[in-house]
Amino acid sequence: MKLKKVVALLIVILAISACTTNPFTGKKTLALVPNSQLLPMAFQQYDAFLSENKVVTGTSDARMIKNVGQKISVAAERYLTANGYAGYLSEYQWDYNLVDDPAVNAWCMPGGKIVFYTGILPITQNEAGVAAVMGHEVAHALANHGQQRMSAGQLQALGAVAGNVALSKDPKNQQIFNQAYGIGSNVAVMLPFSRGHETEADRIGLTLMAIAGYDPIVGAELWQRMKANAGGGAPPEFLSTHPSSDTRINNIKQWAPEARAEARKFGVTSFRK
Repeated sequence: MKLKKVVALLIVILAISACTTNPFTGKKTLALVPNSQLLPMAFQQYDAFLSENKVVTGTSDARMIKNVGQKISVAAERYLTANGYAGYLSEYQWDYNLVDDPAVNAWCMPGGKIVFYTGILPITQNEAGVAAVMGHEVAHALANHGQQRMSAGQLQALGAVAGNVALSKDPKNQQIFNQAYGIGSNVAVMLPFSRGHETEADRIGLTLMAIAGYDPIVGAELWQRMKANAGGGAPPEFLSTHPSSDTRINNIKQWAPEARAEARKFGVTSFRK
């Protein structure tokens, strides 16, 4: 029992002490893995991915990805500097690549390493659609969502250790605990945690694309096309890492006016669709 208390106390201490501040929300977030450790790993993995996949270069689509990415990263720099976070991106190494792959996907690794798959381009349709996706992916990196997911995973593992230590003399209940903890911690904690990140990235992304000169309402139009492309095959929202398309569409329609208002503070008065 004493060891159980020690492990539980360690979890609490880690959760409280290893935090950073989200520059967009002002909230404290988990940061058990420091950027000094996380970013070099991310950069190495990114380089390995590019070496193993077909990177598209020299095409109008490839140039568009880089051009939009640069606009979004400049918008991020402007926003952060204006809000007291000058130098926040000093360790970032921005890179934007288009990869020949039919998957409808795009992602951004910690530190600003971004990949678009060619399969998502029919959904984005144009530069503004790319900006909607780019803003969302960049927002994940800016809000340190990768760092938070790794940290949450470590705490989840520590919770499992604590439970197994407490039940070490009761193998039957230990097995029941492991089954219940695995399902319960995922459905009740990890999946909502992930959906929260997606929602946060949607909202931050709208601000970034608006400051870059793109109409944030394009984000809602994008998700309408994503919904149509999915064909009703998505799992129930509570069992998914992402909010439903309908949730995202409704949120973006609600948030688009405030994103435009924020962009006007930076002198942006017209928005490209």
